[in-house]
Amino acid sequence: MEIATERAASPPTVGGVKVLGLHKSYGKHAVLHDVNLDMAEGEVVSIIGPSGAGKSTFLRCLNYLEVPTAGTITIGDTTVDAGARRPDRASLDRLRRVTGMVFQNFNLFPHLTVLENITLPQMKVLGRSREEANAVADSLLNRVGLAAKSDQHPSRLSGGQQQRIAIARALALSPKVMLFDEPTSALDPELGLEVLAVMRDLADEGMTMIVVTHEMHFARDVSDRVMVMADGRVLELGPSEQVMTAPTHERTKKFLRAVLDR
Repeated sequence: MEIATERAASPPTVGGVKVLGLHKSYGKHAVLHDVNLDMAEGEVVSIIGPSGAGKSTFLRCLNYLEVPTAGTITIGDTTVDAGARRPDRASLDRLRRVTGMVFQNFNLFPHLTVLENITLPQMKVLGRSREEANAVADSLLNRVGLAAKSDQHPSRLSGGQQQRIAIARALALSPKVMLFDEPTSALDPELGLEVLAVMRDLADEGMTMIVVTHEMHFARDVSDRVMVMADGRVLELGPSEQVMTAPTHERTKKFLRAVLDR
């Protein structure tokens, strides 16, 4: 808990996340209702709640993998207004340029080596030369403890190793915010710990992170704040220790009893 307290004490700086009045509907079916979030740069927020709560949909709306129905999203100095017409390509490119996303199922290119999985996006998106991209990739592979795997293909790696490669690939584009969508849910507990260790290091280094997770210890010990969602709404949002040990909403209490008493 000391880590989260130290980070939370830092003064807010430009480069955080602000979401106002976010709604998402599929036809007449609303899956997000007036979701709001205001984060400082360097803050870590974990999103927890029952299945079907809208957690992953909210995360995917932040970089327009899902198109929100209404609301505004600001990441760094880039703002898009979903209530207006669909943002133009330049605005969407700026929004996606400052967000890195890690999915449940890795989404690595199976026909490329580990090194190529990390260098190709840099060359395509940032216009880096192969030499520059290789240097960044080598540094990140060292950072996630997989420098010896650069010439391997993803199929030769464990699930935990593949997820660490996916994190390195996202970091290679120098995002302001990292979005994690249940990054350990497809892994067994031991491999999940490898991924959580990398995420803890990122938090310690001041990376702004939004994490949809079922890892309650991570939510309590690493996050600065926890947001609880159910039925497409935010039930409560507060300091991680308070939400995890003394929640105020009855639905949160019921959810935590269910997941912590297993």
